Amino acid sequence: MRSPLSAIFSWLMTACLMTGATLPLTEQSTWAAEKSQVHEADVVIYGGTSAGIAAAVELVRLHKSVVVIEPGQHLGGLTSGGLGWTDSGVKSVIGGIALEYYERVKREYDKPETWKWQNPEDYTLYRKNEKAIWAFEPHIAERVFEDLVREYKIPVYRGERLDLKQGVVKSGAELKEVKMESGLRFRGRCFIDATYEGDLMALAQVQYTIGREPCAQYGETLNGIQKARTISHQFEAPVSPYIVPGNPSSGLLPGVHGEDPGEDCEGDHRVQAYCFRMCLSNHPDNRVPFPKPENYDPLRYELLARYLATGWAGVFRKFDVIPNRKTDTNNHGAFSTDNIGMNYDYPDGDYATRERIIQEHTAYQLGLMWFLANDPRVPAPIQNQMNQWGLAKDEFLDNNHWPHQLYIREARRMVSDFVMAEPHLRRQQPTPDAIGMGSYNMDSHNVQRYVTPEGFARNEGDIQVNPGGPYPVSYRAIVPRKQECVNLLVPVCLSSSHIAYGSIRMEPVFMILGHSAAAAAAQALERGIAIQDIDYELLRTQLLKEGQVLEYSGPYREPKLNIDPKSLPGLVLDNAQAKLTGEWVASQAAQAYVGTEYLHDGNAGQGSKSARFEFTVANSGKYEVRLAYPPNSNRASNATVEIEHRQGLETLDVNQKKAPYINKVFVSLGAYEFSNEQVGSVTISNANADGYVIADAIWLVPVQANGR
Repeated sequence: MRSPLSAIFSWLMTACLMTGATLPLTEQSTWAAEKSQVHEADVVIYGGTSAGIAAAVELVRLHKSVVVIEPGQHLGGLTSGGLGWTDSGVKSVIGGIALEYYERVKREYDKPETWKWQNPEDYTLYRKNEKAIWAFEPHIAERVFEDLVREYKIPVYRGERLDLKQGVVKSGAELKEVKMESGLRFRGRCFIDATYEGDLMALAQVQYTIGREPCAQYGETLNGIQKARTISHQFEAPVSPYIVPGNPSSGLLPGVHGEDPGEDCEGDHRVQAYCFRMCLSNHPDNRVPFPKPENYDPLRYELLARYLATGWAGVFRKFDVIPNRKTDTNNHGAFSTDNIGMNYDYPDGDYATRERIIQEHTAYQLGLMWFLANDPRVPAPIQNQMNQWGLAKDEFLDNNHWPHQLYIREARRMVSDFVMAEPHLRRQQPTPDAIGMGSYNMDSHNVQRYVTPEGFARNEGDIQVNPGGPYPVSYRAIVPRKQECVNLLVPVCLSSSHIAYGSIRMEPVFMILGHSAAAAAAQALERGIAIQDIDYELLRTQLLKEGQVLEYSGPYREPKLNIDPKSLPGLVLDNAQAKLTGEWVASQAAQAYVGTEYLHDGNAGQGSKSARFEFTVANSGKYEVRLAYPPNSNRASNATVEIEHRQGLETLDVNQKKAPYINKVFVSLGAYEFSNEQVGSVTISNANADGYVIADAIWLVPVQANGR
């Protein structure tokens, strides 16, 4: 039994850790001895992320003892670490403690003293009559987490990292105790791993995966390697990846690999890119000039310099504005804050490996900002605008105004009896035992930067596809297989495929799942059962009473129809096989199209753009020519189509405003004779077009003598 004096020193140290204070030397000595003691709680939470704090609040409300162990010094994870522009999708499905959190943030902005650098009426996302706010400054976000910890008297141990070699004590499938590097030990009846890395899950010998699964594993279309679909955040002009442009023998520029990128839908070990969500300011009194890193290497940004020279100017597209003239700065474009391909060793890495990767990401991103603000190769308009910004002086005060949390978009993912996958998010397959909802895009940032056969740099892995609306997340996805562990919940590194995780991984969803995980843990403790054996109906009733949203009755978008050209009989040519004149833009915005994307002319350069599909039929004869395009009211009513056939040339005007009627994407242009000894063609052009012209695919279907 612990002595009263020992308990006092333990309380003092906890208070100091929570406030940043330091004990006198004599008391530190006593605390060092205290480190060998075992601290007990009903539930031990590893990770003071947004999910971890939400779980702790719920447990205190349910009258369970809890302790939070945070490997760093700050609470809130990425929510307080720079991601102030909340990625949330449909906000009406955010409930429970997550919604309470954003309402508390709003109350901070209802205080006049919060607006130090800006008048509240000048910030368009602040509305007095709304209860919640979804864009906020890092220090305000962290203050709210600290207020919750203080209000609910939650013990938090900071700077305590799991011993990665012998940090877990289990008895059979029951987790008993966790041990920190410092020697501090925590014993609990139930545990929650709320970290982005899943270290406790891994040490508890729960099965997990890293990287991308092949599409076939879970019946998906967006998983694995996605060369054909990667059209966003892509190089829009050819850029040489070699140190000496066009000379492979000179070697590759940093950040580009020369390996085989793999084939579409194959699985691989690669992880989507990380970055820091920087908080910048353009207020002269609250701006710190971008520092030049000690190990700055201009070659690291040579690819960007060449890309800027082609005319790309999208540098500022993701300077998302948050209150007080600041930003949440995210990645945008082919070369930006995402440090593509430099994080593969992070998920399973030891602390030294991870720290090396964090420091490399810091140097890369600081160097990027210094390059844009100072390098003479940066166009003057971009450089002048960049120099209006700097690091926010009043943020991240203990880390040189730099975020304390790297954006770990994806690390380990548990593999349980139920795996959330693309068909569940699209509601093509049922999701049992809902404990919350997600709704954001299936969002994977780029995963690799490689060299095309033509010798140009290309990114791969960026996928942005809306699932069509909110979807439930299953309780079964946050619990391991029963034979592996009966008292561990994993609301962050949950059981999910790579592409499904791309949507689930949003901070509001993590808070929702942390809340629900804690409620389930409390039920398991009260009934003395394994977490896999809880009564879901009881859990559901409780969660609904506590304001969680488990169902959605609003409008859904119709699921996208992407027709595989190989699935159609006859001869099909997709837009990738077209010979293009002028600059066309690839898009996936429409609901239905052929292949992985379609092309549009940007409604610009009338008469200068064409897409020519050339072909030779296998057998001479008459063929019906079909043209694919996704319709819209902004399309051309007079897209010019020329058909070169055996008897000559036919020119038509196609109204691409009208909905196609064959397979929802094709219209018939008529039947024509083609010879197997003569090249035929269909050419789409924007000559005199009165709207956007679309080039998607053509389909030739043989016409039989007695009909089709």
